[in-house]
Amino acid sequence: MGMNVGNAGGAGDPEVMVDINTTPLIDVMLVLLIMLIITIPIQLHAVNLNLPVGTPPASDVQPEIVKIDIDADSAVFWQGLRVADMAELEHKLAGLAEMTTPPDIHLRPNKAARYAVVAAVLADTKRLGLTKIGIIGSEQFVE
Repeated sequence: MGMNVGNAGGAGDPEVMVDINTTPLIDVMLVLLIMLIITIPIQLHAVNLNLPVGTPPASDVQPEIVKIDIDADSAVFWQGLRVADMAELEHKLAGLAEMTTPPDIHLRPNKAARYAVVAAVLADTKRLGLTKIGIIGSEQFVE
């Protein structure tokens, strides 16, 4: 990668340089690749939660609590009684949503339960407008 100065043999034209310096091309390609990676939006699976703001009002009235359990076989229990199918659970949750002051829902999934069942219960509660949901039994996940 040198340059010929003067005539080497004295009689002919200087040789034409046929090599291309690819270093700047590679640098530009890497910069474009990095810019592409930075500008691609990161796909995250997230659950949006509306957390309470401020201090809760003082009240002596204890809210009603509805317990929904999901066992290791992914069977759903409402207040200790087995629910036949998801349609029955949705009907019961719709009844809670129609109340003037909906009760607190305590969801207690077993760690061996299928995630699809737990997610379906949470999706039904959110779709029906029930916002007071708590996941109970998280200490079973700590090993």
